[in-house]
Amino acid sequence: MKFVDEVDIEIKAGKGGNGIASFRKEKYIEFGGPDGGDGGDGGSIYLKGTKNLNTLADFRTKKKFDAKNGENGKNKNKTGAKGDDLDILVPLGTIVLNADNGVLISELMHHGEKLLVAKGGKHGFGNLRFKSSTNRAPRKATKGTEGEELSLKLELKLLAEAGFLGKPNAGKSSLMRAMTKAKPKVANYPFTTLNPSLGVVDIGYGESYVIADIPGLIEGAADGIGLGMQFLKHLSRTNILLHIIDIQNVENNKVNTDLSEINLELKKFDEDLSKKKQYIIFNKIDLLSSEDLNIIKNEVYKSYEKKDVFFTSTVNNKGIEELKKYIYNELEKLNTN
Repeated sequence: MKFVDEVDIEIKAGKGGNGIASFRKEKYIEFGGPDGGDGGDGGSIYLKGTKNLNTLADFRTKKKFDAKNGENGKNKNKTGAKGDDLDILVPLGTIVLNADNGVLISELMHHGEKLLVAKGGKHGFGNLRFKSSTNRAPRKATKGTEGEELSLKLELKLLAEAGFLGKPNAGKSSLMRAMTKAKPKVANYPFTTLNPSLGVVDIGYGESYVIADIPGLIEGAADGIGLGMQFLKHLSRTNILLHIIDIQNVENNKVNTDLSEINLELKKFDEDLSKKKQYIIFNKIDLLSSEDLNIIKNEVYKSYEKKDVFFTSTVNNKGIEELKKYIYNELEKLNTN
């Protein structure tokens, strides 16, 4: 399914049913009193968060939503049926804005959470409501009101506790597969990852956390070059960023260049995002001999603290379990502060 993270929809709540003017018609009663019933309220529209969706793709084919109208009142003082409410399911992390003016309405963060976005119209009154000591046979009845109608913009920001960053072909998708049960596409060419993906990192004993992978970033991403910048917003809710670097770039003296380029793009996009805690993951260590790897580690530790650096291989799973558990522990510390 294609990943969709922005969509505009039109919604219209149900109209309230009309009250009616009627009079009792009973045998031997020539002038029966008023018995017109009220109409039913129109159905309202709610957005409802669900953990079973992770994209807004369902809205590609359906963009207009209408709740049911309330029924008109009936004689014998019978009230019309209320129009059914409409629940529209959206993934967790969905931001709801008024499409006409861009004003933020709310966001849905929890499974089962509901947000009223269009209130149904109020019912009209039947003529029985207007009976009084001075008006024993009122003919007045009122109409139901229209339901609310508006345009909404839905924007999805994925909910993840940690997120991958890196240049194209750094091995982010392979690392995602190794750390989680997610199955992103893996190939040896740039921009293999075309859409964001989420994976659950299971560390055992029923404990886990969610990690996000986005397309690789390149210099100039903030100006529209490459694929990753349009998805950076999905890292805005993370607590930790994992910067994945192909270890061969150490030999080519490109590490500082890669880090500075990507952090510059982060800052251009959102300065708060650039301030998040980052860990550096040197991936693909299976491409080096043990001797060369030790030489590179010594060089790396001259510039970076050991606790902020990891060395991994998705081919032989080296360093994977250590990384998973360390990130979990760091997230736990952040959650308790």
